Order: sequence, then structure tokens, then C-alpha cells
Amino acid sequence: MRGANLNTEPTSGLSQHIVLMEKATLKKLVTIGRGGTGKTSFVALQTKYFIEERSTPLLLVDADPDQNLGEMVGVDLKEEGKMTISELLMETFLKEGGTTVGVVPTERIENRIWAQGMHEGDLFDFISVGTKWVEGCYCLPNAALKGALEAVTKNYKYVLIDSPAGLEHLNRRITSKVDDIFDVMDPSKKSFDHIDRAYRIATEVKIEFKNFYVVGGFRFPESLEDKAKSTLKFEFLGKIVRDEKVEELVLAGESLLNLPSDSSAYLSVEKIMNKAEHTKK
Repeated sequence: MRGANLNTEPTSGLSQHIVLMEKATLKKLVTIGRGGTGKTSFVALQTKYFIEERSTPLLLVDADPDQNLGEMVGVDLKEEGKMTISELLMETFLKEGGTTVGVVPTERIENRIWAQGMHEGDLFDFISVGTKWVEGCYCLPNAALKGALEAVTKNYKYVLIDSPAGLEHLNRRITSKVDDIFDVMDPSKKSFDHIDRAYRIATEVKIEFKNFYVVGGFRFPESLEDKAKSTLKFEFLGKIVRDEKVEELVLAGESLLNLPSDSSAYLSVEKIMNKAEHTKK
């Protein structure tokens, strides 16, 4: 797909104008939230929304080590002979007793991510950070992902990032500039507290973002919507409606992109995205 174009030759005239237009129209959307709130399902339904609205090509980034997003959009990297970023780092730097000491990962792995770690589709591409491969934190995989995103995302209309649970990833700044942050919440005090902490951390580590939105997950009851709107400092866009068909597809390991367009869950996400004024007609 053209989203993986790594051409770095100087441009001029019409071609330079096209590149500048692509830079101007690209939008990065990051979804965060505590574990179990339904954020990965939300990203999958966001994907369906943009496909339905013909706002493609998309780049989907699974930054969650649980690696659920691929299954929810019908992608199996292993089956395609592709590798996660963590696996590529292992093979590139640690195979046969190698080391990562003194290495800047993006200098040696960036091209491998796009050649060996990307699912390329007609409507979206997909990459995954993957499960941690050595003791310690995700600093190297996250650094490699950040470098790769900064290099090629100008060719996509939207980049959708599914972040891991918790807030540590915000400190590492997988991406330093985004358009919208969506915090998916559950009906708990911890979830309400998470939103304030997430906003504070994002601000403190100087992540540039235009909008910080709050979304109620599948388990968030309508009875709490008024509280969310009155107590939170950020715009509450609505809740994702619980849909048995979603649960059936997830249990069967099938893609949520196969949901019918009249699915109550999909329609609720469509309403949420329209409130955020993405492709709103």
C-alpha cells in the first residue's frame, strides 16, 4: 500500500505539493484506558467507521502486548509470515548472542518493520509491537515504533493506535504529536481517576494533542453518563452500546469488521466519531 512508501528523494513541483497535502491531512488517534474497558473493540469499530466513510488508507498500530487488535480486524501476522516489532528486534539484535548495547534501534530496523512486520491490505495496513521479548521494559520496541511512525505516516489519512492498559506508555511517548486522545472508561472510581492522571501525564511529558475525549465502554451504564458529563473536565462523547453480536464475534475470534452496519455497537461508535467531527457529513 502507498502508506508504506519509504521514498526519501527530494520532491518538487506537483509531487511536492501532494506530499505537503498528505502531511496536512494525516490524523493520529490514540485510544487509551484501563484494562477491560473495551478500548481494543473501540479501535476495531473506529476502523469499520472509517472504512464505511471511505476515509482510507488507514494504519492500525497495536501497541498493546496482549495483541488483540489484529484478531479483531481479521489480521494474523504469524500466518502471513510477518513478525511483530519485538520479534524483529530480537532477530536483528539478539540472535546468536547479539546485544542492543549502544544501538539506536530505528537505524537498523526501520525498513525491516515495513518489509517484514506489516500486514498490507486494500483499506488498511497493520503493525504490532508484540509481546515483550526480554526482561525489562518496552523501551526498545517503543523507540523503534516511534521512529517508524515518524518516518512514514504522512501517507495515511488516519493512524489509529491501540495503547496498552495503564499510563506508562504515555511517559514513553510512542508518538509525541496526535490529534485526538480517546480515554475509554468503565463504571469505577479508578476509571474516573485514570482520566485525570492520563491528561496530566500527557501534558507533563509534552505530548501535543488537540482534543482529549472520554468514551464510556460496553460496561458503562447510561445512569452514569450525567455524572461523567458533570464531573469530568473533558467532553464525554457517549458510550459504546453493548451488542451480543460483538461478543459472539470476539468469542469466535472473528473480525469486528464483519459486523452489520446496523449493529447497535457500530451505530454508537459512529455517533461518537461524528461528535468528534471525524468525516461528519
